[in-house]
Amino acid sequence: MTINNLSQQAPFTTKDGSTIRSILDRTNAPVENQSLAEATIPVGQPTERHHHKLSEEFYFILEGHGVMEIDGETRHVAPGDAILIPPGAWHQITATEKLRLLCCCAPPYSHEDTYFANL
Repeated sequence: MTINNLSQQAPFTTKDGSTIRSILDRTNAPVENQSLAEATIPVGQPTERHHHKLSEEFYFILEGHGVMEIDGETRHVAPGDAILIPPGAWHQITATEKLRLLCCCAPPYSHEDTYFANL
């Protein structure tokens, strides 16, 4: 049985600029097909717009408010909102209040599957 407590997970910064704590992923559990992390984004800050070629992502907003952009469509998001980000979809979230959210990725999140626009 694997049980990981959020408070025991060290935070790190992902390639998109958000600070996450991995709750369950390949680095701390015998995970094969998905990952679960908590992300925090300071007020006024966006993540860097990016996409994942392989991973489908879910965001679940726990605290705060923000603006979610997926492939050019934007919506305001708030606690209780669940957001589907399909593989290949360009996306970015901006915190209008400090955001705390859960991120699920399948297959598990990896820096190598995070791609940015060439400007």
